[in-house]
Amino acid sequence: MRDDELRRILADNNPWWRAAAAGIDPTAWVDGYRLLVQRRVHDLGYRSHVLEDIANGPVTDALVVLAGPRRVGKSVALLDTAAALCARSDLDPRQIIHVPCDGMRDRDLRRVLTLGREQTRSLDRDEPRRRIWLFDEISGVKGWTGVIKPARDATAFGDDTVVATGSRWVSTEDVAANLFAGRAGTGSSRRLRQLLPMSFRDYLSASGRGLAIPAVTHPSQLQSANMREALSALAFDVDDYDLAWQEYMTCGGFPRAVAEHLNSGSVSTAYLRDLEAWLRAEVDPDTAPESVPRLLACLADRATSPMNATATARDLGFSSRANFDLRLRRLSNSFATHACLRRDDAGLVVMGSQPKIYLTDPLLAWLPSKLHTGLVAPDMTKLTEMALGIAMAAAIDLLEEGRWLSGETIGYTLTGSGKEVDLTPVSVALAGSTTWTTPVESKWVDFGWRSESRVIEGKYGRGIVATKSILDVSGDVWAVPAPLLALTLQ
Repeated sequence: MRDDELRRILADNNPWWRAAAAGIDPTAWVDGYRLLVQRRVHDLGYRSHVLEDIANGPVTDALVVLAGPRRVGKSVALLDTAAALCARSDLDPRQIIHVPCDGMRDRDLRRVLTLGREQTRSLDRDEPRRRIWLFDEISGVKGWTGVIKPARDATAFGDDTVVATGSRWVSTEDVAANLFAGRAGTGSSRRLRQLLPMSFRDYLSASGRGLAIPAVTHPSQLQSANMREALSALAFDVDDYDLAWQEYMTCGGFPRAVAEHLNSGSVSTAYLRDLEAWLRAEVDPDTAPESVPRLLACLADRATSPMNATATARDLGFSSRANFDLRLRRLSNSFATHACLRRDDAGLVVMGSQPKIYLTDPLLAWLPSKLHTGLVAPDMTKLTEMALGIAMAAAIDLLEEGRWLSGETIGYTLTGSGKEVDLTPVSVALAGSTTWTTPVESKWVDFGWRSESRVIEGKYGRGIVATKSILDVSGDVWAVPAPLLALTLQ
């Protein structure tokens, strides 16, 4: 891009600069900004707090990378952050530089760092002022970390606050080495963050059902005395939680999908096609349109069992196992799936074993059957196991940043007789030490749960069986309705 094109992009996407120069309200742009106007059509009041410290805290040299799938609200979160910053009396709006990176190349990004400071140079008449850079979808710029790294090392950009969002995570960028090794600043305790679809807690808050929402519990404390007391207090309402859970399993947590479902009873075909288009572009852009839906349907159907990649590749008609593995990596890099790896009794990954592949949102499992005749609708039992696995993985990542992206979250295990425990204990941090998560078996039954508990009791002598609507916290193994367990995790 030419300099004049880049200047225009910056001017158009930083309307608060004009307001500051004219001496008018620097937040007035919110009422006319297209993306925020569009949100009002489907607005249930949900707001992500993932960048709250950037919006309300001191301006430092912090560098934050925010990753997550497309259509989940990262761009809106950046704009909400910009609006909050513009409203602050201790900041000049020209300190805020919003950069949409779609369509840019690495040289464009490099030039933007110069032009952004040049276009706001009036700030530095008396003394240099820190900028707050908000880069949207920077991961689409190949080699972006190679641009940010030298700028943080050798220019005033190293003293600025930087937030960079992305929907694609590729190992070649080496974010940890290029950005976090001495370049992440001192102003943020969490450098690598994720924005995933709305959790069941978020959904329940938005739904207006009026159900009590228990406090989040550390994943190692799911069978504590406090947890027993909190769950027992909700026993009379388990059927209502079950109904809310089934709705959540139907619409998932993408904010617009939740709004459409709550307002009209279903997710629109138009939005489902938007999600399909995103995944096809990321995963399999050069093959038949039904390729990605067939892949998603297959993953949803086989999610609760270790995946035999060779057999699955053959069943889906891939020309080779390598081609199938490539699609799986792309799904993972796009935050559409997360692997539940087989682990041994020490919590270590069993090398060469088959993983279970969980879709990160229930709606992705419904997408194939909603859009393509002949593809089977997902099973509620399998949806529940996936959702609980994702909730546990997100909880673990929140305790220790980077574990989701490195694959060091959840795992399953096999007993000596070959029986499977869905979520085996993994090590997590607690109060400066290390402990283990509570083992969980997902069954989604409303009777006969004790027979389902024998495997986990025999293996660990404790644990939780996630049921449909049974609550029993009297023994060493508890029965806890899946929605209540999800609420306490995330």
